Amino acid sequence: MRSNVPSLASHILRSRLTKVCVAIIGSTPAEMIEKATSVVKETPFLEFRLDYLEKPLLALPRFKQFFADNTAATAIATCRRAANGGKFTGNLAAEVEILIKAAEAGFHLVDLELESAESLKKADLQKLRETGVGLIVSHHDFAATRDLDGIYARIAPYHPDFVKIVPTAKALFDNVTLIRFLERMNDHTNIIGICMGDAGVISRVLGVRAGSAFTFAAATPGEETGPGQIAARTLIETYRIEQVDAATKVYGVAGNPIRSSLSPIMMNTAFRRETVNAVYLALQTTRLSDLLKLVHEIPIQGVSITMPLKEEILPHLEQTDALSAKIGAVNTIRLLDGKLYGFNTDVAGIIGPLEKRMALRGAKVLVLGAGGAARAAVFGLRDRGAEVFILNRTAETAQKLARQSGSKTIKKEALAKTPFDAIINATPVGMAGNKAAPILEAKDLNTRLVFDLVYNPLETPLIRLARQQSIPIITGVEMFVQQGARQFEIFTGKPAPEEEMFRVVLHALRQQAEANAAEASAVPAPKAAKPAEPKPAAPKPVVAKPAAAKPVATKPKAAKPAAAKHPVPKRSSEKATKPSPAKRKKAS
Repeated sequence: MRSNVPSLASHILRSRLTKVCVAIIGSTPAEMIEKATSVVKETPFLEFRLDYLEKPLLALPRFKQFFADNTAATAIATCRRAANGGKFTGNLAAEVEILIKAAEAGFHLVDLELESAESLKKADLQKLRETGVGLIVSHHDFAATRDLDGIYARIAPYHPDFVKIVPTAKALFDNVTLIRFLERMNDHTNIIGICMGDAGVISRVLGVRAGSAFTFAAATPGEETGPGQIAARTLIETYRIEQVDAATKVYGVAGNPIRSSLSPIMMNTAFRRETVNAVYLALQTTRLSDLLKLVHEIPIQGVSITMPLKEEILPHLEQTDALSAKIGAVNTIRLLDGKLYGFNTDVAGIIGPLEKRMALRGAKVLVLGAGGAARAAVFGLRDRGAEVFILNRTAETAQKLARQSGSKTIKKEALAKTPFDAIINATPVGMAGNKAAPILEAKDLNTRLVFDLVYNPLETPLIRLARQQSIPIITGVEMFVQQGARQFEIFTGKPAPEEEMFRVVLHALRQQAEANAAEASAVPAPKAAKPAEPKPAAPKPVVAKPAAAKPVATKPKAAKPAAAKHPVPKRSSEKATKPSPAKRKKAS
């Protein structure tokens, strides 16, 4: 039943709303207001999670003063009960009382979960409506993406100003289910649709394009109020959500895990720099079938492929280049005329930095590992005429790769007496979060150059060991940017802004390092029997840069994407080949 009192949302509120509503949390009113004050000037649309407070009613005068001081702010009051994914432990009557008092304190909208609305007496719901506050009726499914039309049918009889439906994406294709629902309801301008979970990031960026009235964001990283929620600054600056429209092309990086990938910030920065109307998303999945359905449905123009999909995708490609077919893996796919074309830019990311420093023909190179990155390194080096030696913890895998590529294997005991022009680490050893023991010791670094493909952290144990012996190094940052630059060119047909890509990745890694150091220093040290002796300061991380003036190596010669009638770029010396089938909880 609708009140005769005109809803603020119906007349004034819509003109105040932006595409992003920032969720504000805190254990005290002062903490919440401090956070709100820091974001309201840039993002004036806020949701205050009153259920995070011990005594929400006592905090309302503070919020009333905040609204008086910040008249441009538009705010939602949410006091979600624990039974519905929130933190409020009071009963339904207490929740409704808080929402009524919040409306009287100046909140413009209140969020009432569907289960609460269904349990309320009509008279109690009428009291809430009579305040004139805008009403959101929301439903959160923390287990799956199910009958969205059925949920809408349950909410519609309450005639809310906004209908909020938030399922959980267990697979990438769940985003398509939500987007199709939003598109079917395009004559309703009051629907908010978001998928929770790591796989639901797509909906948080593309949902507004499909018809969602707005989306939600965290105030800062680490303050997410729902699984998969993105920080407001990232959503606005990296994903440029305010500019996403029907003409925006979609790209992404697919694999598992993908949460910590720096590809989105690198690629979206490149798109912005080159004024490309495109967005690049994190596509969390372990199932190729899930990715393939998504690619064709959205549609997604191109994807960077990471583990575990690099080899599995080969049989689904219309065409790939000869070297990628030899490697047996691709890290880049491009959708053209409904067909998928594959490329391996890892080769360029490895060979380019090396060729700036040495001639590879006849060079003696040790490659650590025999996985996807190692295969790209080995075949790329052999293609340039290098003599390649492979060391892997599983000898059989190394021997197989050696036979396939015309390389040799070597035992660890022989390293100290075998000189190399370069040693390349193509294993995840040294990567942040990887606990594996180092492969090499100081005596094993009998080489002119060390190249670690791991880019996070900036200074890996192997890089540190090489520095201590004054051996020149190439860090994984250079490889990461080089392979990403080649992907950008395949996706867009434009030269990549490599310096800007290098800068933003380096900045992000330094921020991560600083945050990790601050977190580590905040942990109380365990009590010791006697004071520990002071340790020498660790060497300051230094990222290797090419010898040239620019911070990123000059582009190796790589084919540019061809015109539409020749969809797959090929090197002049390579023939395109068809890949062999054998290689075949909290609420937001």
